[in-house]
Amino acid sequence: MLLKRKQFLQIGSLATASMMLPKFMKAFEAPKMVPPGNKVMVILQLSGGNDGLNTVIPVRNDIYYKVRPKLGISRENALQLTDEAGLHPALTGFKELYDNGSLGILNNVGYPNPDRSHFRSMDIWHSASDSDKFVDTGWLGRYLDAQCAGCDKPTQALELDDMLSMAMKGEQVKGLAMKDPRRLFNTSNEKFFREVIKNHQDDHNEQPVDYLYKTMAETMSSADYIFKQSKIHPTSTVYPSTDIGNSFKTIASLIFSDINTKVYYLSLGSFDTHVGQDGQQRRLFTEMNAAISAFVKDMQQNNRFQDVMLMTFSEFGRRVAQNASGGTDHGTANNMFFISGGLKQKGLLNAMPDLNDLKNGDLQHKVDFKNVYATLLNKWLGADDRKILGRELSYLDFV
Repeated sequence: MLLKRKQFLQIGSLATASMMLPKFMKAFEAPKMVPPGNKVMVILQLSGGNDGLNTVIPVRNDIYYKVRPKLGISRENALQLTDEAGLHPALTGFKELYDNGSLGILNNVGYPNPDRSHFRSMDIWHSASDSDKFVDTGWLGRYLDAQCAGCDKPTQALELDDMLSMAMKGEQVKGLAMKDPRRLFNTSNEKFFREVIKNHQDDHNEQPVDYLYKTMAETMSSADYIFKQSKIHPTSTVYPSTDIGNSFKTIASLIFSDINTKVYYLSLGSFDTHVGQDGQQRRLFTEMNAAISAFVKDMQQNNRFQDVMLMTFSEFGRRVAQNASGGTDHGTANNMFFISGGLKQKGLLNAMPDLNDLKNGDLQHKVDFKNVYATLLNKWLGADDRKILGRELSYLDFV
């Protein structure tokens, strides 16, 4: 019997929420304890193009204050790191991490021939492609492809969102997107979906419909497992009641449950601050600072901080000069944060941006982000970065 249009759309909605569930999720039916020392990577995407110059501030650079007469953050208000650099005043928790050796800051990160389009630049970061190449798989998705080919202990990646980012989509294996385990569990256990699966019979002449049913069945099975695992060791740490706070709380509970997940992905934004940048960036940084501070405290108290690496990135930085609307326009190179108890190098990992060496008013990148990916894939996750990224790249020394 053909499904009614409304029912079919409901099924499609559930499949979209699962965002192409990986085939290996059924392998998680039997919980497997992860041995001590298991490395986990948490990636925070600062969507919209965060202004790096007002994040890590060149507090003794006269050019910075000259081109940002109203937007520049004074040396007195910045959180002092060195004689040359300070942090945005909302990032108090990051300052503590810097002081105790748990924060690394990489400046001037970008790629050759940068693109100022949000969508195109994000595609480049997600796929780890050159700016003149178009790739439809993500670097983390290809990591899943490589790690899960013929292995009996497949790895997994989870995104704390309703939609799956391109970074998480491989050729054969894809991550799973969800806001929280309970919501996915409740949605997948609605009576309607259970009845549809119960009454479905394979029809090889209707492959798209069969695939939809298969995806739904796998999502329901996996949702049950993830939800149960998330309740094994719920965190007792108090997190801020924001979206990002709730996401980090979910990640912490899953890490403590020893679910076999290597990569967690989440986003915060929008940092597209063409107008009124000061208030918008401060609000977002306040949320980020509170959530990450709680997460780090949680990892430390549960002896997992050595094995967790938190990385932040944004698709591009902003123009060096402020615009006429109290904001900044799309730029190029930017900074990245690395937070972990397992850093080998800490603090400022390289030189601050050279404001005397601009190209058309923009910062010039000194570090290609693909080298960062290669470093984390090889040194942190123990993967073959050359196979995943399709080239041989140099490694950095912070891990």
